Amino acid sequence: MRVNRCFIDQPLQAGLQLTLPEAAAAHLVRVLRAGVGDRCVLFNGDGHDYQAHIVATGKREVRVAIDAAVAIDSESPLRIVLVQALARGEKMDLILQKATELGVAGFIPVASERSEVRLDADRVDKRVGHWRSVVASACGQCGRAVVPPVSAPLALAAAMQELPGDALRLLLDPHATQGTSQLSLRGDDSLILAIGPEGGWSPRDRDALRAAGFAGIRLGPRILRTETAGLAAIAALQSRYGDLA
Repeated sequence: MRVNRCFIDQPLQAGLQLTLPEAAAAHLVRVLRAGVGDRCVLFNGDGHDYQAHIVATGKREVRVAIDAAVAIDSESPLRIVLVQALARGEKMDLILQKATELGVAGFIPVASERSEVRLDADRVDKRVGHWRSVVASACGQCGRAVVPPVSAPLALAAAMQELPGDALRLLLDPHATQGTSQLSLRGDDSLILAIGPEGGWSPRDRDALRAAGFAGIRLGPRILRTETAGLAAIAALQSRYGDLA
């Protein structure tokens, strides 16, 4: 049977017994038909996998026992934080999922002038919780034991004030003159990559990004959709400077 990884948002350690969250329990028992004695792997984002086995199943709960903790080294040495303009529903989920698989270290969703998505205060917490669940699920699939943080969405100007000051800042721009191959990066550098919304960055947004120190890079002669652009740029950067051989 395939060993499955489940994200558990609590401290974990060898020797601990715990009841799995409902979604993880349902997936193991109802979908995968796992039973007592079958193995699974738990992770909580602390950089370890926790080898475990099922000790009891019931109609409403599954209990597991943790046997051992194993350090996992699957993080890219190239630390990329993605500043992503808000995209509609499934597009945002796709960006978060695939960028996690590609090794992105963190996400900062931003509202730009041309963003088609507007989140009111009542919807923000629910949406951020959903995004974090998408990222954790992607980590479970791809073998990462560190879960990239997803910030609550901010207006672009406010987000610029929250960025770390020691990372290279890149703005994907089809009109830029330099490409990814012309950057001066080492494999252990940090960078922040800004990707615009469906309608692209407005002139005012572009000015704000440049004022915040973002330099433009381009990816070939074609204009890419927002759900394609960031993933293509991350893959190109990871292939040249990170851990995608």
